[in-house]
Amino acid sequence: MSKPAELREQSDDQLELLLREVQQSLFRLRLQSETERLEAPSEIVKAKREIARVKTILRLREIERVKAAV
Repeated sequence: MSKPAELREQSDDQLELLLREVQQSLFRLRLQSETERLEAPSEIVKAKREIARVKTILRLREIERVKAAV
């Protein structure tokens, strides 16, 4: 799990890649949950929070670019 400060230091491309990786991980965790093979249910919550952090930072950067363009 990355801290927000660490995420802000990464480029947009790195964040997009991280987002895809975490989304794939969440998919696998949900699949394990359905087949009752998930050992730590808290991992699903952690993955969701990581996705939210990355999406928030990407959205803030997008808003900043729009404001700068105007």
